[in-house]
Amino acid sequence: MTSTPTETDLALLREAIAVSKSAVAAGNHPFGAVLTDPAGTVVLTAENTVTTENDCTGHAETNLVRLAWREIGAERLAGYSLYTSCEPCAMCSGAIYWSGIGRVVYAMSEFELNELTGAHVENPTMSLDCRVVLNGGQREITVVGPAISAEALVAHEGFWS
Repeated sequence: MTSTPTETDLALLREAIAVSKSAVAAGNHPFGAVLTDPAGTVVLTAENTVTTENDCTGHAETNLVRLAWREIGAERLAGYSLYTSCEPCAMCSGAIYWSGIGRVVYAMSEFELNELTGAHVENPTMSLDCRVVLNGGQREITVVGPAISAEALVAHEGFWS
């Protein structure tokens, strides 16, 4: 299921973009994610930690899913929304699906990221829409995006060159 982003969604995407900038400041790739409860309150944030943790699975969304699973629990996550600075990759989409999170909103598409990074060795971008993975199973996840790509691109300026 796809819907149009609300003003609240856009504000929360901007929070995820701020987290992506924090990831760069910490020495990581420019990706960030935010989780909100059913009322729209931010309950968790996570940034990319691939470089500092020396872990190829340390993507912002996967880090957020791990935190959410531990701190909130699978039985409650269906009503939560994950906001991310960039469309979740196949790995992150799988983690989101298995976590039970019910809604994903992203700023910049994987296609736009690929156009920016090209064949950069640190970002082997896949040409796979997250909806294929997120809605390829037994439950439907609402997916909104891309929404504010130009704003998300700012965190990437100069990073991949």
